[in-house]
Amino acid sequence: MKTIAVAGGTGKLGLTIAETLQENPEYSVIVLSRKTQELRNAALKVVVVDYSKPEELHKVLESYAVETVISALQVNSAESGAAELALVRAADACLTTRRFISSDWSMPIKDPKYYLPYLPIRHQTIETLRSTDLEFTTVYNGTIIDQLGTPHIRSHMGVYGIHIDMANRAAAIPGSGEDFVSFTYSFDIARFVEAALGLEKWEQETYCYSDNVTHNEILRIAEETVGCKFNVAYDPVEKLERGEMTELPIHQASYKRFPKPALQRRFSLFGLYHVRGMCYMPPEKSLNRLFPHIKTHTVAELMAPWKNV
Repeated sequence: MKTIAVAGGTGKLGLTIAETLQENPEYSVIVLSRKTQELRNAALKVVVVDYSKPEELHKVLESYAVETVISALQVNSAESGAAELALVRAADACLTTRRFISSDWSMPIKDPKYYLPYLPIRHQTIETLRSTDLEFTTVYNGTIIDQLGTPHIRSHMGVYGIHIDMANRAAAIPGSGEDFVSFTYSFDIARFVEAALGLEKWEQETYCYSDNVTHNEILRIAEETVGCKFNVAYDPVEKLERGEMTELPIHQASYKRFPKPALQRRFSLFGLYHVRGMCYMPPEKSLNRLFPHIKTHTVAELMAPWKNV
């Protein structure tokens, strides 16, 4: 039985991955956390670690004979970036650890023009991994699409919306709405990660998706599902490039964490990713092609629980 360590595995995508792997008898799963936490899934073992002490991280990995480290840390600051780098160094020093998945879980952005502030921090992790003896990959899954079904589907991602506001029957479509985008359900990501653990060799970039669809198609399905027309705005590229987009009612709940201007800049950039084709995962390079038995969730299936709500 191989031991997998999931860093940041007490919430959101990390917990999703940990729960999925824990169900597989081939793996023993430990969750690395900065503080003691009791999880609903009592079968998951939480191990408290201090990312500022790489030597202690190393001892934890050695004591549990960890074979693979999966980072689901929210790497969005210098502090969280330093934590992931410490985890890389500890894994490289550990005699039993040979594989590492770095935290990104979005899309490969190569042009600095489209960087969010945290992207250079994540890229630093990849550069550091290249200098180690670890086999590593970064999983790119496009846009996580749980938002279309929450709170009516199984998800740890929280209730939020970017371009489609199901609860308030509203949409802010980037560009023409005709660009194909890769959308992925969090538990589909976890199943692809589980499958990838069995591969003999990893590429340094790994792709997966649940559904490739346009925003206009999502809007059509949403309106058919709930049985009414949405209040729809189309945001031209020029508006998105100014860091602006149409505000949706669901955005307001996020302003305590992200003031409106910051949220607008972030979400408008996501819109540009969609319009520019950066959020389309290449099917020919995807885990979908390697593992056709994995039946992913379509956008329509994730939105279906909204019927008659």
